[in-house]
Amino acid sequence: MGPDPDGQGDAVATLVRYTPADAPAATGAVLYVHGFTDYFFQEHLAQHLAAQGYAFYALDLRKCGRSTRAGQTPHYVSDLALYDEELNRSLEVIRAETELPVLIMAHSTGGLVTSLWLNRLEAAGGVRAQGITGLVLNSPWFDLQGPGYYRSVGTPLVEGLGRLRAFARLPLGVSTSYGDSLHHTQAGEWDYNLDWKPLSGFPVHAGWLRAIRRGHLRLHKGLDIGVPALILRSKVTKFMRNYGPAADVSDVVLDVRQIQRWSGCLGTRTNIVPIEGARHDVFLSSEKPRTEALRELDSWLKWQAEAAAEATASRPVAAAGSPEAGA
Repeated sequence: MGPDPDGQGDAVATLVRYTPADAPAATGAVLYVHGFTDYFFQEHLAQHLAAQGYAFYALDLRKCGRSTRAGQTPHYVSDLALYDEELNRSLEVIRAETELPVLIMAHSTGGLVTSLWLNRLEAAGGVRAQGITGLVLNSPWFDLQGPGYYRSVGTPLVEGLGRLRAFARLPLGVSTSYGDSLHHTQAGEWDYNLDWKPLSGFPVHAGWLRAIRRGHLRLHKGLDIGVPALILRSKVTKFMRNYGPAADVSDVVLDVRQIQRWSGCLGTRTNIVPIEGARHDVFLSSEKPRTEALRELDSWLKWQAEAAAEATASRPVAAAGSPEAGA
């Protein structure tokens, strides 16, 4: 996408397609966006949605996963709006290739990124005019977790440090509880690239956290994403640095009470569903909560399809030769 605005070589993004030979004819498309210290590897999610009739695409954002280039700081951006370029171009590719309506799905930081993006699209002419029909968020990062002073005193400190020393690493300590709960070499069942998703996560830099906090504060003022949203989250939070059994049945990354509180700021019809026993990525939970999360997703997609069909059926048909018919 040309030179990186943050001065780290060329900005590259990667659009991943799932193209099974035996999938049913698609009636919709999905664009999935990952979170921090993440990239797309959840093949079972692509397989599930393809079986439901969706052409599945996923985006590795700039400096993330497949898009990382030598000399770049993983996941670093100084402004979340920079992601609009690859999001817009991915949407153009999907629409050109499928000519189908597009559902946006996102996890964690990706949930914040896509919500802000849709709000900008809505203000610029309408999300539905771009062929987007809905938003599914999986544990979106809508506020800074931890003690209250992180958000009160900490936010202006991050603002100043992020402006003056953007690439300074913040001393947040190391936690492997989430990574250990997922990866098959530890306590988990999932296989993924540890260079792209290390067990302890990537370092957090001041300029990046400044961009995140600005995004949080914009969301807290209220957005209008223009389409219905489904938010899936774990039922409980259990912060822990080292792996233990609770990491398999809790969100050890985000405060689920914050997800519940701020989801109403999306500005449209919003369904929030807590999943008992879910991890931070509900689709990487153990089998029972993962199945429940997929069932909730399918139910919401069915409701959305029925609502769209009902709206189409109730729309008046213009008589031939009338202005409404395009004469």
